[in-house]
Amino acid sequence: MHVHFVAVAGTGMGSLAGLLRRRGVRVTGSDEGVYPPMSTALADWGVEVTLGFRPENLGDPPPDLVVIGNAVRATNPEARAAIDAGIPHASFPDALYEHAIRGRHAVVVTGTHGKTTTVSLVATLLHEAGRDPSMLVGGLTANFDGSFRDGDGPEFVVEGDEYDTAFFDKTPKFHHYHPETLVITSVEFDHADIYRDLAHLAGEFEKLVSAMPEAGTIVAAALPGVEAVLADAPCRVLRYAVEDPADLRADDLQPDASGTDFALSFEGESLGRFRLPMYGRHNLMNALAAVGVLAARGVDVAEAARHLGAFRGVRRRQEVRGEAGGVVVLDDFAHHPTAIRETLQALRARYPGRRLVAVFEPRSNTSRRALFQRDFAEALAVADVAVVQQVADEPIYSATGEVGERLSAERLAEDLRAGGTEAAALADVDAIVAHLCDVCESGDVVTTLSNGSFGGIWDKLLAGLALRAG
Repeated sequence: MHVHFVAVAGTGMGSLAGLLRRRGVRVTGSDEGVYPPMSTALADWGVEVTLGFRPENLGDPPPDLVVIGNAVRATNPEARAAIDAGIPHASFPDALYEHAIRGRHAVVVTGTHGKTTTVSLVATLLHEAGRDPSMLVGGLTANFDGSFRDGDGPEFVVEGDEYDTAFFDKTPKFHHYHPETLVITSVEFDHADIYRDLAHLAGEFEKLVSAMPEAGTIVAAALPGVEAVLADAPCRVLRYAVEDPADLRADDLQPDASGTDFALSFEGESLGRFRLPMYGRHNLMNALAAVGVLAARGVDVAEAARHLGAFRGVRRRQEVRGEAGGVVVLDDFAHHPTAIRETLQALRARYPGRRLVAVFEPRSNTSRRALFQRDFAEALAVADVAVVQQVADEPIYSATGEVGERLSAERLAEDLRAGGTEAAALADVDAIVAHLCDVCESGDVVTTLSNGSFGGIWDKLLAGLALRAG
């Protein structure tokens, strides 16, 4: 079989390409920009990649299947040629289900926050329990040294995104995976480029819940936004929480130099104390979700929780990029105000007594709008110092109507200063690095907050700090 990927360099697309290649399928692909680490990974996996989109990339004879990525537009000449020629084609979610998930027990992790970490935790716990899972996730996991795993066990664990599927299919990706065990970590407003409001987004979660099989299980965070979409659940719902009533509950959190110690109870029974080598209530919630999945799959809860210590994390989640001049520089993927707040609070626990510097890049179509102007100020106020990159005067895509407003980094900095947080709004990465090299002191902890490459700020900042230190 020959499968060709249009826009192969995306995290999900590239991971599926690698998984199929590992199964012996001939895989080719194209993209406009292919950079490390994905370019290196595709080469290592044996995926043939062509730069640019052209009809001739399809080859002669044509492939058996063309997978068209979410970022591809209807005017893409390669995708258009495949469709017009009648070559079998599919979206990424449909291809993933048909050629990787079908026949396995689908564990689908959904929610506004924590999907990548939770998928990685679930796969790690299943692996440690001897169940040999398969997995595909939108990040690089340390435990499996990559973004996919092809196991022989019954479970396939996948990240279920609420974003739309392809230019020819505007339904959310998570509807295509047919979950039997469903995790819902949170339901908050996001993706303002395709959803009108929270009710619009929550409606898709309600459809997902109502479509669950009666024999399935929903592992749900005990949060108001999640509870609101569970009304029509036709199956068992297992709720989890930190220091709130739930079936699976963590209490008495004790962070220390190597992680977080906590007390665990299940269905009212105390199971003792366990350790998570991570920080923050949000990460403990992710861990509880993973333990809940294993409970739903028949694994003893205490046994599952004991395996949490084996988890080694995910790239770009509180990832230490280096230290220079006594300043620790971290990178985090947070770009929603809730995620920013939880990340900064986690770093407070991880680095007690140290000055915390937050550097935020509003990059997504949602974060560049003024929708969360006040919320970003409240979230960043957890830091001692905040730097915000100014939003460029460029069009912001929205399928729900014209975008007239945009986030004001200057107003954000003013509000932070009024609340006692040292803050600045700066135009670009070079200006941010120069400012940080002026204000940072030995002992500070700097974390970037962005869902993009942020102009390679980490290496530039570390180099500047090292030069300053002499």
